[in-house]
Amino acid sequence: MDRNTIIGFVLIAAVIIGFALLNRPSEEEVARQREQRELRLVEEQERREREAAQREANAALAAVEFEQRESEIDDEELQARMADAFGTFSASAVGEEKFFTLENERLRVVLNSKGGRIYSAELKNFRTHDGRPLYLFDGDESLMNFTMLTNANRIIHTKNMYFVPVSPIMTDEKGNQTLILRLKTTKDAHIDFVYTLPADDYMVSFSIVPHNMGKAIPIGTNSLEMQWASRMRQQERGRRFEERYTRLTYRFAGETGVERMSERRNDDVRLTTRVSWIAFKGQFFSSILIADDAILSANLRSVVEQSNSPFIKSYSADMVIPFDVMNNTPTNFRMFLGPNHYQTLANYDRGVASEDRLFLRKIIPLGWFGFINRFLIIPMFNFFGGFTANMGIVILLMTLVIRIVLAPLSHKSFMSGAKMRVLKPEIDEINEKISADKPAERQQATMKLYSKMGVSPMSGCLPMLIQMPFLISMFWFFPTAIELRQASFLWAADLSTYDAIISWNMHIPLISNLLGNHISLFCLLMAITTFLMQKLNPPTQGAAMGGDQMKMMKMMMNFMPIMLFFFLNSFPAGLTYYYFLSNLFTAGQTYITRGMINEEKLLAELRAKSKLKKDNPNKKPSFMERLEKMQREQQKAMQQRNKKR
Repeated sequence: MDRNTIIGFVLIAAVIIGFALLNRPSEEEVARQREQRELRLVEEQERREREAAQREANAALAAVEFEQRESEIDDEELQARMADAFGTFSASAVGEEKFFTLENERLRVVLNSKGGRIYSAELKNFRTHDGRPLYLFDGDESLMNFTMLTNANRIIHTKNMYFVPVSPIMTDEKGNQTLILRLKTTKDAHIDFVYTLPADDYMVSFSIVPHNMGKAIPIGTNSLEMQWASRMRQQERGRRFEERYTRLTYRFAGETGVERMSERRNDDVRLTTRVSWIAFKGQFFSSILIADDAILSANLRSVVEQSNSPFIKSYSADMVIPFDVMNNTPTNFRMFLGPNHYQTLANYDRGVASEDRLFLRKIIPLGWFGFINRFLIIPMFNFFGGFTANMGIVILLMTLVIRIVLAPLSHKSFMSGAKMRVLKPEIDEINEKISADKPAERQQATMKLYSKMGVSPMSGCLPMLIQMPFLISMFWFFPTAIELRQASFLWAADLSTYDAIISWNMHIPLISNLLGNHISLFCLLMAITTFLMQKLNPPTQGAAMGGDQMKMMKMMMNFMPIMLFFFLNSFPAGLTYYYFLSNLFTAGQTYITRGMINEEKLLAELRAKSKLKKDNPNKKPSFMERLEKMQREQQKAMQQRNKKR
C-alpha cells in the first residue's frame, strides 16, 4: 500500500468521523427523543387498555343481545346490562339505522343515523369512465368514528352508536340545508353532529356540539380521538396513470406549502404538530377534511390496492382533535367533496385574510415551474375555454400563442444552426488536416474558427434551454386539468387519458410493462414528428466531433423518439396532442426561416465580421475567444503533466 493510498484512507476516515461529530445530537435533542419514546410507550399502553376495555364492552353487548333473543328478560335487567356495558351512552347503544339526504345541484350527501356519519357522497355532474354515477365513497368504503372515555371508564365508539335527528332537514332562505343528528345519554347531556350543505357548493360544514357532556365523560377531557378512512375508487380508464396522481396530501397549520405521501408504495407518517387539513386525493376528485382550528396530531397511512381491485388506494387518518367539554364549545370542520378543479379550489381563498387561507389549490401538482402554469397556462386555458367547449381547439390556440411568444428564441436558435451549417465546409477541411486521434487539437482548431467568425455553438443551445420550462410546465398541466376529462376530439374519446388505436388483452413481457396494452395514436404521431424534426435539424455542434462521437450522438438522437414514445404512451392524449402540434409549428417555422436565409450572404457577413474584428484587435474578447483561451491553457497544462510523467 503506497503513501497516497494511506493518506486517502486517513482523509476518508477523518471526513466520516467529522461528519458523525457534527451531526451528533445535542443533549436537548437526546432528552427530547427520550421523552418521545416514553410518550409512545405510554400511548401504546393506553391504546392496549382501551382495546381491552372495548373488547369487554363488545362482549357484554353481544351477551345482552344474545340473551334478549334467546330468553325473556325484563326491561329493567336489560337496561342494567346495557348501562354496565355502555355507561351513560346506553341510551344510544340500540336503535334503528336510518338515512337522510342533503342535496344541491352539485352534490348529493347521504347521512347515516348509525355513527352519525356521511354514508355516501355523489358528484351529480360527473360520471365514471364507463358512464356510471360518480361516488367518492359509498357505504362501508368510508369510516368516520370518534372515541370517547366515559366517567365509568367505558370506551365508546360513535360508529357503533345510533343518533337521532333533532328535527327534519331544515332549509333556509338561501337554500342551505341543515340536519342535526343527536347522540343521547341517560343524563341531561348529549352531543350534536350538525351537517350543513350550502345551496351551490362542494363544501359541507360539520360541527361537533357538546351539551353538558361533563356529566358523561371526564371533565378534564380536552380532546377526542377521531378516525377517518376511505378507499379511493378507480374512476378513470388508465389505472396505472390514475395511481400516479392519487396520493394522500396534508398541510401543516401556518404553512403555505403542502406535504405529499408516496403514491407508488405503502406509506406511513406520524404528525406531532398541528395540521390544517388532510386530503384523500384522487387524480381528479378528492375528499378534504379541514379543521377550523387545527388537528392536534395525526397518524396517516396510505396503502396501494391490488391491481385487480376496483379501488386505487386505501387511506386512513387517526387524529387527535380539540374538544371543549366544560364550555360546550363546538369543534368545527369543513369537508370538501368535489373535483380537483384549480379555480374552484383557489376561490376558497378569495377575499380571505392571508393567515386564514386554506391553499387547497396546492393539492394539484403544477411541477417545478408552477408559476408558469399558475400565471400563464391556466389563465390562457380558461380564456380560450370561455370561447369554445372544444378542448382540442383550445389546445391548438394555446400552442399557437406559446409558439408565437417563443418565436424570437426559436429564430435565434435557427440562425445559430444556419451559421454552423455554412461553416461546415471549413470544419471539414480542419477534420481532414488533423487526424481523429488528436481530438484536442481538432477541437481547438474548430473553436479558433468559430472565434474568428464570431460564431458560438452555445448560442443555439441557450434559446432551447429557455423554452424547456414551457415544455415541462405543459407536462405537469395536462394530467391535472379536469377540463380535459371525458372531452373528445377527433379520434380521442377522452383527452385526459390515452387515445388507444390498438389494444390487446394478452400480457407481452417488457412491451406491456413499458407501453401498457395499447398504442396511442397522438403519442405515435408525436414520436414520428420528433424523428422528422431531428432529420430536418441535424445537430450542427457535432461537426467538430470525432467519428465515434458523432455516431454516438446520432444514435442517441435516433433513439430519443422511441424513448419518448414508450414513456408517454400512457399519458393523456391532450399532452401528446400538444407536443405533436408543437412539432408541426416548429417544422413550419423552420421552413419559413430557411426560406428567408441566404446562406451565401450569411457566409459573406461572417467573413466581413471576421475581417472587421481582425482590424480592431483592441475589441473586448468574445465568449468563444475566452473559451478558446481556456482550452489552450488546459491543453498546455496537460502537456506539462505528461512531460513530468
